[in-house]
Amino acid sequence: MENDIVIGSKGFANRLNTVEEYYFSRKLREVRQMISEGKPVINMGIGSPDLAPPKSAIEAIKKAIDDEKAHEYQSYQGLPELRKGIADFYNAQFGVSLDTNSEILPLMGSKEGIMHISLAFLNEGDEVLIPNPGYPTYASVTNLVGAKPIFYDLKEKNNWEPDLDLLEKQDLSKVKLMWINYPHMPTGASGSLSMFEKLVSFAKKHQIVLVNDNPYSFVLNDNPISIFQVEGAKDIALELNSLSKTFNMAGWRIGMVSGKSEFIDAILQVKSNMDSGMFYGIQKGAIEALKCGKEWFDVQNTIYTKRRALIFQLAEKLGCTFDKKATGMFVWAKLPLAITASEEFIDTILIEKNIFITPGTIFGSNGEGYIRFSLCIKEEKIQEAIARL
Repeated sequence: MENDIVIGSKGFANRLNTVEEYYFSRKLREVRQMISEGKPVINMGIGSPDLAPPKSAIEAIKKAIDDEKAHEYQSYQGLPELRKGIADFYNAQFGVSLDTNSEILPLMGSKEGIMHISLAFLNEGDEVLIPNPGYPTYASVTNLVGAKPIFYDLKEKNNWEPDLDLLEKQDLSKVKLMWINYPHMPTGASGSLSMFEKLVSFAKKHQIVLVNDNPYSFVLNDNPISIFQVEGAKDIALELNSLSKTFNMAGWRIGMVSGKSEFIDAILQVKSNMDSGMFYGIQKGAIEALKCGKEWFDVQNTIYTKRRALIFQLAEKLGCTFDKKATGMFVWAKLPLAITASEEFIDTILIEKNIFITPGTIFGSNGEGYIRFSLCIKEEKIQEAIARL
């Protein structure tokens, strides 16, 4: 015990001072505690798909268990047939051609890819353009690697798209990386190819690596797009994607990053020192999932459409306004003007009504005055939440 005290007195890594525990990690402990006390909490905060993955993917992983190669270390670059499956998927869904040997790197989820990319490209002191509001991991990983987050505003009046004229007025000489995320989380803004064209030109002009995080393309979105549909985008851009939301496989941890070979090789240098390859069976399941086409998306979106209609009712009960044309598996809702503190509001709803909703502030200062509902919850639970209000 005495030795433990001496060792502990030397302290933890200074980088821990740059980040806090992930909001959902902390808040879900509170929710679980309430549930353990018998409180009937309805969790509308988390984007963890509750629907089943494709049956073909489940059968593939079951079958793969008996393969003699299933339990060996796997290639850091994934099975060749998985890379081909990703390339075929991009070609079928986006009309984008990717080289299976040099332009695709499977990942254990795209969240891990954010760290791989940051470690591969950023030195201490480099600056990174990060959307506000946006996925909190972009900023936390930037801080962990010793780089400096530079937040750029996304505003409702600009359809939650970057104001490049405003960015051009800033000193961008130290900016090395820019995170974008369309369809956007949390707002559901769909983005457009014309916006991507402007961003690619901006990135080329300032020699900034542009990374589009693209896991929501197929959820309630009639026009899935990839940044690689823009001519010349591969010169300066990377794209992350994931099977988590598209195929309800969040816990399987399957993602990918695509881009030119020079970029992919640099990311592989990092990744190969951080894991020992993805489990064989999961790769086999992913290969089958990627073969799913329009019928799969139609079935999923029929379910999400019904849920979203109910969430709209719930949001209206709370006096919120929202964009009915937004995409993705969340509803981003603006609170009544009289309510000025999102976190206080959702805490009140949690305590008084046992309903957990995500406050917009966890996505950045521009999220103040907004809340986010998840569609990953069954219709009867949403109806129960409506009844409680």
